[in-house]
Amino acid sequence: MQKMPSNHSIGGDDYHFGWDNSLEPVLTVAPGEVVQFDAMDAGGGQITPHSSLADVSAIDFGRVNPAYGPVFVDGAVPGDALKITILSTATQGWGWTANIPGFGVLADRFTEPALHIWKFDAEAKEPAIFGPGGCVPLNPFPGILGLAPAQSGVQSVVNPRRVGGNMDTRDLTEGTELLLPVEVPGALFSCGDGHAAQGDGEVCGTAIEAPLKVAVKLDLVKGANISFPQFTTPGPVSRHFDGKGYLVTTGVGPDLMESARNAVGDMVDLIASRYGMEEVEAYMLCSVCADLRISEIVDVPNFIVSYYFPRIVFE
Repeated sequence: MQKMPSNHSIGGDDYHFGWDNSLEPVLTVAPGEVVQFDAMDAGGGQITPHSSLADVSAIDFGRVNPAYGPVFVDGAVPGDALKITILSTATQGWGWTANIPGFGVLADRFTEPALHIWKFDAEAKEPAIFGPGGCVPLNPFPGILGLAPAQSGVQSVVNPRRVGGNMDTRDLTEGTELLLPVEVPGALFSCGDGHAAQGDGEVCGTAIEAPLKVAVKLDLVKGANISFPQFTTPGPVSRHFDGKGYLVTTGVGPDLMESARNAVGDMVDLIASRYGMEEVEAYMLCSVCADLRISEIVDVPNFIVSYYFPRIVFE
């Protein structure tokens, strides 16, 4: 993809914790302009390449998910959509994945902290080696892409909402066009939470969390009146994982969350047993490369959730 130069840059201390439509914008742009965000990782710098388990236990959740901005877009009014085109992404060549007690799909099973520090080629975006075993294809993207909500006061930055936010959607990467519904004048766009790779579901609660530079073009779609985020991808979204097929586990039952837990739990057991790693290591590995899918939701009362682990990681 052709890299486009940015008209503006945001980094340093130009970030906030929580969504608040009363925040003063750090930048004002016209529709069609490009902004480059130089963002810390989701931990806000609390995890470094030299961190230990003690750093995971000491994470201050008041400092997680710094969102860079907000950016005021001239002419944006409620009822419009902000179109965000992701032009380029660049990591710093390292990242981290952690099991944080109390967080994740299997939080009741994995109650102790765990941490893996990743090292990889920032330029080539080659697959990253997972210390206990396996090699994970990289696909950098920002987890946070969002607008200020109409609701007054500070709103949590952890939860996604109809105006975007902490979307953690792996296909929001280079070439994707994302539409977000505008609820306040100027839209007040913010970006952050860099990921070097993530599976659909981000099941342990973290991806390969990584500092990220991301350039986006901001446009307006007047009078779009969309209800929730929509996006268009530039091509196939999983080809980089598809080369050797998948291992798949399933959960079947009337509760989609419980079925997801069953599918993930069985995959963790399978990977740990087959490849000789600790269960928590398998759990973290699944979080960065395996995909949860709803395979069947019409045959009441039982539905099927499937968990796809790409065989290319080990083969």
